[in-house]
Amino acid sequence: MKDYIIRAMDKDGYIRVFVASTTNLVEESRKIHNTAPTATAALGRTLTATAIMGSMLKNDKDVVSVQIKGNSLIKSILAVGNSRGEIKGYISNPSVDLAPKRKGKLDVGGAIGNGKIVVIKDLGLREPYIGQSDLVSGEIAEDLTHYFAHSEQQPSAVALGVLVDVDLSVKAAGGYIIQVLPDIEEEALSKLEKRLSEVEPVSTLIDKGYTPEDILNYVCEGFDMKITEKRDIQLKCDCSLERIQGALISIGEVELAKIIEEDEKAEVVCHFCNHKYQFNKQELIDILEQAKS
Repeated sequence: MKDYIIRAMDKDGYIRVFVASTTNLVEESRKIHNTAPTATAALGRTLTATAIMGSMLKNDKDVVSVQIKGNSLIKSILAVGNSRGEIKGYISNPSVDLAPKRKGKLDVGGAIGNGKIVVIKDLGLREPYIGQSDLVSGEIAEDLTHYFAHSEQQPSAVALGVLVDVDLSVKAAGGYIIQVLPDIEEEALSKLEKRLSEVEPVSTLIDKGYTPEDILNYVCEGFDMKITEKRDIQLKCDCSLERIQGALISIGEVELAKIIEEDEKAEVVCHFCNHKYQFNKQELIDILEQAKS
């Protein structure tokens, strides 16, 4: 099954729902970063959430970044997504692998610990929107639920899951975000809360072969849902030679001159896709001249 997101709303206008299947992009990310199981789950959940939050953006050039700042073995996870369904991500310690808390439940919270979640939305305005909240569990889904409620005043239910196979590959990954709209009636809210307390984990559903449409119908049982959008998503890095050259210019003339004198070459690796950019002495001299101009 290819990776995609659906967006839906119930006919009464009580809830809006985003459901994503992300198995392929999380597996691709695992290969790029060579992540151990716990790190795979942590990065995969963050990528999935960011993909969904990217689909909430309105304009083609809008970008959302989700950063998890922990104080345990994983100090930082960063994922960036846009409204076109393009996602990239990075984890500071890809080799983290803790013993499961229980069968099938990787200890992502233990690997991240306490800290903050920071969401940055670049909407083309003079200043980006920056929201943050404390981590409540380090499990990411619960942390995002808390973030939406306290930083965006948007009551939400967030479910994220990554199922790692015995060969360490990603067997299933996906998630959903359900947002409660202002006019919801108490009876409908109670029905939704009861249903959410009964449903199986989202990674289990995807492993069973459920599509995002199937998950929507299963989780929102009892609601008359209408799908309003379907969008493909993919892992895609936007690094380029020009951007890397710009990064070298940004380190300053003194540092560039020092690299030229001492090393006579440079290698820059993109954190998101691990692509290596190599520069010889003459190329560095040309970049230094650009920095001076």
